Amino acid sequence: MSDFYQFARQLFDYTRDMRRTIHQHPETAHEEVRTAQLVAEQLTSFGLEVKTNVASTGVLGYLETDPHAPTIMIRADMDALNMSEANEAPYASQVPGKMHACGHDGHTAMLITTARMLSECKSELQGNVLFLFQPAEEGGFGAQRMLDTGALNWHKPDYSLGLHVWNQHQIGTITIHGGPIMAGARMFEVKITGKGGHGAVPDLAIDPLLAAAQCVTSLQSVVSRNISPLQSGVISVCTLHAGTAKNVIPATATFGGTMRAFTDDVWQVLNDRFYQIVEQTAAAFGCQAEINMEEAIGATTNDEEIAALTKEAVRETLPFMKVNETYQTMGSEDMSIWLDAVPGCFFFIGSANEEKGLNAPHHHPMFDIDEDVLPMGAAALANAARHILAVKASQTNPQG
Repeated sequence: MSDFYQFARQLFDYTRDMRRTIHQHPETAHEEVRTAQLVAEQLTSFGLEVKTNVASTGVLGYLETDPHAPTIMIRADMDALNMSEANEAPYASQVPGKMHACGHDGHTAMLITTARMLSECKSELQGNVLFLFQPAEEGGFGAQRMLDTGALNWHKPDYSLGLHVWNQHQIGTITIHGGPIMAGARMFEVKITGKGGHGAVPDLAIDPLLAAAQCVTSLQSVVSRNISPLQSGVISVCTLHAGTAKNVIPATATFGGTMRAFTDDVWQVLNDRFYQIVEQTAAAFGCQAEINMEEAIGATTNDEEIAALTKEAVRETLPFMKVNETYQTMGSEDMSIWLDAVPGCFFFIGSANEEKGLNAPHHHPMFDIDEDVLPMGAAALANAARHILAVKASQTNPQG
């Protein structure tokens, strides 16, 4: 049996060069043309069956060992963010106003290397592997678009895997467990309409700003008073806009933000109380409320069995890693869409290194990762895929 970590370390320069090439040429949601071309070229060179232009710039690669055996899908996201990089590394972004500030360049590079290793160790696999490179994770609904265009119908997977480099944790740590690991998210925007007027005679106006301010304050009571302290929920109002003149009461005020939760029952409370508070508060001030609630991204929830098998595989190939089995974050990820469609496991791998000064958080202009994480992630994915397929094959054919 191949030692995937040693194999990945031998390919370190290759993986690092892939990551840096992608990092220097960041492409945002549904514009990942150059990145997708690089991915497709590499997968083709490994002898994989390749499909491109899936939901704009998505790429699929298929490694077949037995058409009647199970298939595991491994997913990586490819898109960058609309922000300027402040790092001065030689591989810093060459595109003004765009950078890889969330590690998707690392995800893509690791999965390319995983595909290379598994294609070279094809005889060790008791099933098939679908490599899925997704555009537009950052708010572009890339997963949903790929799913809607039939990405999983090409070679239908039975199980799924994915990872995220995580700068909230130091290198040498990995987070794997069943159940929710990332929260679901929903964005909202509210428009409060009243009646404008002069600031000197507020009695002749209907002040939407006062109503909006009261809404913002009252919404903060939902999590503290309507959600059990043993559960998690978030309502954050992040924008508030009204008026243009200091002596004019505006006719409208708007505010927007996000709601987060792990479970359906908490979602229901957040949603019900949100509408109740906003609509009734606006009415109490003589205003009208117009609520625009965007479609929710569900919680990223791991299958218990696949998570346990992934943990076994990681401990086998990366025995030095510290495994965290409890961590959750209120951040969200559209990997949730794939996990809703295909049972699987999504895990975090620590990528910060305080000693090297690499500890800027995600979505920060100074974000960067310790590249020593690259072979760790590639090895974890490769060994997890091999292990899951082997266990599932033995369950299907116990005498095989």
